[in-house]
Amino acid sequence: MHLLVVEDEKKVALFLKKSLEEEGYKVDLAHDGEEGVLRATSSNYDLIIMDVMMPKKDGLTANREIRGKGITVPILCLTAKDTPEDVVNGLGSGGDDYLTKPFAFAELNARCRALIRRSRQKRGAEIFYADLRLDPVSHKVWRSGNELELSPKEYGLIEYFMLNPEQVLTRSMIAEHVWDYTFDSFTNIIDVYVNYLRKKVDQNYDNKLIRTVRGVGYALREGA
Repeated sequence: MHLLVVEDEKKVALFLKKSLEEEGYKVDLAHDGEEGVLRATSSNYDLIIMDVMMPKKDGLTANREIRGKGITVPILCLTAKDTPEDVVNGLGSGGDDYLTKPFAFAELNARCRALIRRSRQKRGAEIFYADLRLDPVSHKVWRSGNELELSPKEYGLIEYFMLNPEQVLTRSMIAEHVWDYTFDSFTNIIDVYVNYLRKKVDQNYDNKLIRTVRGVGYALREGA
């Protein structure tokens, strides 16, 4: 998934870029509103994180210009202002969500995931990897045209894998994204559910897709 971070404080921007890339996102940076609008209108993004107070062009003005060009990508506004009027102005400018500074990265990451998920569901965009197909609206998954009978947690797992293909996902990342909870490091519930899913996704196929990365976690990946 491709994100644009528009933030004039370069230390904050670099921190967000590094942290989001560790979560598996591809991240571009812009350091003022003008550059943000230019990037937003010249590339396809899954999400824009827009600071409000910036030089050359503030974030609210940038949001309006982006929306004025017919771009519907979700926008998460960041600002130190937190009055009800500020929130209304942020959302009224075309923002989809509003997060006040200072914030915990875990909360920002959760909001990013929620915005992207809702956007995909709204568009009804199916997700593909190898011979897997996932419909985020009906919560159905097929492999080679055969529908897989998955429990809600198994569906959550395969959706997370398919949204982050080729990426190594640690057990803690899987726990946070699929269960919205940080499990004790000794629990084997992640391994149990991945094994359930693997039986349904890989057992009857020569091309195994769910790979164990020893000592780290798992990855959805073709080949050895």
